[in-house]
Amino acid sequence: MRKLQLLAVCVAVAAGTSDAHGGDAAAGEARYAETCVTCHGRAGKGMASFPAIVGRDADYIEGRLRQYRAREQVGPNSALMMSWAETLSDDEISDLAAYISTAFR
Repeated sequence: MRKLQLLAVCVAVAAGTSDAHGGDAAAGEARYAETCVTCHGRAGKGMASFPAIVGRDADYIEGRLRQYRAREQVGPNSALMMSWAETLSDDEISDLAAYISTAFR
């Protein structure tokens, strides 16, 4: 299944159908695997009280990560997300948005 998801990301990026604004989906996948998978799951469906991110477009993902990085309260898990997102660069946010928006449709 993982290979299929990676193939889908590559095809979407190559075809120019990615919602992301120039992010690197492969780098986003690596970053997702390091941290995000713990709460949002391998398929982005969420776990326990952590929300699903399936079907979210790049603009949504980028916007939320920027809000968390700016320490804005946007939901019940904001404190956890703030501490994680404040370490992200603009490029890393774009990379995550590219990966999530294409891999979890």
